Amino acid sequence: MSNPYNTDLNRNSANYQPLTPLSFLERAADVYPQHTAIIHGSIKRSYLEFYRRSLRLASALSKQGIVRGDTVSVILPNTPAMLESHYGIPMCGAVLHSINTRLDPETIAYQLDHSDSKALIVDREFLKTTKSSLKIAKASPILIDYNDSEHPISDSLPNAIEYESFLLEGDDNYEWIKPEDEWDAISLNYTSGTTGNPKGVVSHHRGAYLLAQGNAMIASINKHSVYLWTLPMFHCNGWCFPWTMSAIIGTHICLRQVRAAPIWESLNKNKVTHLCGAPIVMSTILSASDSEKKLLENTVEFFTAAAPPPESVLTSMKAAGFNITHLYGLSETYGPAVVNEWHQDWNQLNENDQASLKARQGVRYLPLESLDVMNTETMQPVPRDGKTIGEVMFRGNVVMKGYLKNKSATEESFKGGWFHSGDLGVIHEDGYIQLKDRSKDIIISGGENISSIEIEEVLYKHPAVEAVAVVAIPDEKWGESPCAFVQIKEHSEASEDELSQWCRDNMASFKIPRKFIFDNIPKTSTGKVQKFILRELAIKKRPQ
Repeated sequence: MSNPYNTDLNRNSANYQPLTPLSFLERAADVYPQHTAIIHGSIKRSYLEFYRRSLRLASALSKQGIVRGDTVSVILPNTPAMLESHYGIPMCGAVLHSINTRLDPETIAYQLDHSDSKALIVDREFLKTTKSSLKIAKASPILIDYNDSEHPISDSLPNAIEYESFLLEGDDNYEWIKPEDEWDAISLNYTSGTTGNPKGVVSHHRGAYLLAQGNAMIASINKHSVYLWTLPMFHCNGWCFPWTMSAIIGTHICLRQVRAAPIWESLNKNKVTHLCGAPIVMSTILSASDSEKKLLENTVEFFTAAAPPPESVLTSMKAAGFNITHLYGLSETYGPAVVNEWHQDWNQLNENDQASLKARQGVRYLPLESLDVMNTETMQPVPRDGKTIGEVMFRGNVVMKGYLKNKSATEESFKGGWFHSGDLGVIHEDGYIQLKDRSKDIIISGGENISSIEIEEVLYKHPAVEAVAVVAIPDEKWGESPCAFVQIKEHSEASEDELSQWCRDNMASFKIPRKFIFDNIPKTSTGKVQKFILRELAIKKRPQ
């Protein structure tokens, strides 16, 4: 028997349009054209200006031959150009590839090549690294350099078109290209791989649309809220907040660098309501001098991820006028997919019990269909006892399409019909999950994912190093930082300063171990490094 609800009731252009977060900006410009969308120093732009500039970017890229499915890369800090890229690039059908501004030239070159980058927009602050990357890369993207008027630099990128001149080539009446399918890619973000090269995480329009709206609902963001950019937009597309703020017709406050004085000045001057960041941002805020700190007129909502902040930091932030909410997610889940939803009756508990509850990662985000801790062998949920360790797994519309040009890694990550996070944790009786370890040995420092194996590989290349093992140690400022245990070859020598410089010469500076410990490295009978022992030793010997 046929289903009457499907008979003669078909999709058509009147009743079905692919979901895309790009529509949020179009609507904001239609409904609130003069509302302030972006503030960047002395720059103040309305939603109509924001929309038209994004259209001009899309049009100019199209005139340069960029077509649907092409990759356009950007190396930009939190500036208006970065916000325009989140709309203008996908508006011409291309895929936005945001590059971590802290990466080394070799890694950037790999990403440009692997993504087949057709155009590259780069802030002039990063010209030195970019020039080195382009010498290594096989890709020859169209070059566009951005000279931030609030931070002008006279140097330019050879053979590049200046960003503002490039926009003048575009048409602000350009009819932007909607996705043919909401499953179409909108962005590409590379992970910090534990072995080999980083993997390219492909996100789609549907997931970005849903997470952007989910942010607003989970964070209870009211219409016309004011968001301060302390979270790098290159991190999972700023957790989709570049799109969220257009949905609620909010105001973006751009901030090139995370510094205490400008943060406090902006919080007060612009009446900021929301911001996101790693625990390091909280440490920066609290480190401000008394003259820099301002009395906040309203409670500011602060969303943090990575390692849970220490209880002392949470207490100090609350006293300073901030309400902290803990999130958890990955590049593969568009950023936050888990939230520590706070229950009102928990406010009656003592501080120790509250701190224990805040240390948990939480429950599934609104647009995520399923979250669980599973036994990887049986693919069955572990008992909800807060003790049995399993792998955290996700299922839903805010999980990535897969890894670019890496079928085996994609299939492995989706084994059994769930996305395998690689993170190990427990699930409590009330359904809240809590991370216990990372099976891939990723260290989260200042919001950056650092591979312990990558650091080990660099140190192994030093002629004096016989064995090395890198683990995470708690860090008041950064959340976590790398600690390297090093075993030196017989008749060889190497100092901490020498190894630190060796790392500095071969990797991005934020990955350099904060502490080196010279000792024999404990191993099992099969030769496996006993990292749990090293973690305990590292905590005892960590810098104070």
